[in-house]
Amino acid sequence: MRKASWLLMPALALGCASFAWAQAALDVNIGFGSAQDSATGSGIDGPASLNAYGPCTPGLSDTYCQATPGLGGFFLGLGGDIMLFKHFGVGAQFNVQPAHSNYGPLESRQSFVDFDGIYAPISNKHAELRLLGGVGFARTGFSISQSGCIGTAVCSTSVEPIGSATHADVNVGVGVQIYLTSHIFIRPQFDFHYVPNLTQQFGRDYVPEGTIWLGYNFGER
Repeated sequence: MRKASWLLMPALALGCASFAWAQAALDVNIGFGSAQDSATGSGIDGPASLNAYGPCTPGLSDTYCQATPGLGGFFLGLGGDIMLFKHFGVGAQFNVQPAHSNYGPLESRQSFVDFDGIYAPISNKHAELRLLGGVGFARTGFSISQSGCIGTAVCSTSVEPIGSATHADVNVGVGVQIYLTSHIFIRPQFDFHYVPNLTQQFGRDYVPEGTIWLGYNFGER
């Protein structure tokens, strides 16, 4: 009898694992959207100034002072999640500006990385309401664009990274995942990032973001 129970335990464990995996649904998705923040109102001196790349105040007598902008423009997203149960799961998303933006005399690129827990209070074969929240980090990378020519024959432009600023990021969001087929979905999603000390680069510590995600679901619904 004891031998039979020892043989039964691995079989039960394997059966539970198979059942759990059968209930899991893996999503992979790509997103298109934008994140918004205001400008700080401060500026950076241009390379021709004696205070090159130093802080300055726009509107004063410093003709080399260039105002720093707010955050906006196009963001590209990559993400994935796994719903371990019908209403609960975990996921990650990476949103980045694919192109550099002007930041006074510099160029910048903003990104957000988030790891979230997911709660789906409404879930059926056609649509799913998703509430998510988690933590991650926000990174602002800075670079200088330099152009040069050799005579009139060859001209080139190079982008040289000069540093970055990284801050913790607390994220909450809501999205509606609409299934176009049994596996392909579209998900309009709104996120709210709280990033302490982001006012060192932009005007606010909070960043609203809207994204349209297009994805594929691996699993049975």
